[in-house]
Amino acid sequence: MKKLLCLFALTAILSGILSACGLKPLYADGRSGAVSSALSSISVDQIDGKAGWLVRQALERQLNPASNDDNDGKAFHLVVKLDDQIEGLGVRANDSVTRERRTLRARYQLIDNQSGVILLDKTAFSDAGIDIVGSEYATVAAENSALENLSQKIADQIIAQLANYSLNKGDATQNNASEQSSAGE
Repeated sequence: MKKLLCLFALTAILSGILSACGLKPLYADGRSGAVSSALSSISVDQIDGKAGWLVRQALERQLNPASNDDNDGKAFHLVVKLDDQIEGLGVRANDSVTRERRTLRARYQLIDNQSGVILLDKTAFSDAGIDIVGSEYATVAAENSALENLSQKIADQIIAQLANYSLNKGDATQNNASEQSSAGE
C-alpha cells in the first residue's frame, strides 16, 4: 500500500513538472489537429530507384493514411534525393568480405506550391550492418531487408522533421496573431 501511495505521489509530481515545462504533444487532437492537417497537405514527388520507391511509399502512408494518392491541390510538395551506398568491411586474408555497411542518405526539401519557396531543406541518414554468409541468396535477401528497414527509418526521420516544422510554424502564426490582437486593443 505504501509503494502504491509513493507511486501515485511521484506520478502527480512528474505530471506537474512536465506540464510546467511547456511540453505539448506533437499530434494533439489526432487527425483533426494542426500537425496532421499540415502533413496531409504535402505531396511527395517521385523518387528514383528501388530505395526511392520504398521511401516514397513509407512517406505517403504516414502523410496521407486515408488517401487515394490524389496529390492535386496540395499546398506543399516534398522533393527527396537519395544516396544509397554499400561498403565492404571485415576483409579476410583471401580478400573476401565478411561484413557490409549499407548507408542511405536523403536530402529533402519542402516547397510551397504557390510561391515556389523552399521552406525546409534538411537531410536524414541511417545505416545498417549486414553479415555476408556463404549463400549469395541469403546475402541479397539481407541487403534487401536492410534497404527496407533503412527506407522506413529515413521516412520516419523526415516525417518527424516535417511535423516539428509544422508545429513550430503554427506556434509562430498563433503568436503573431495574438500579438496583433493585443496591439489593436
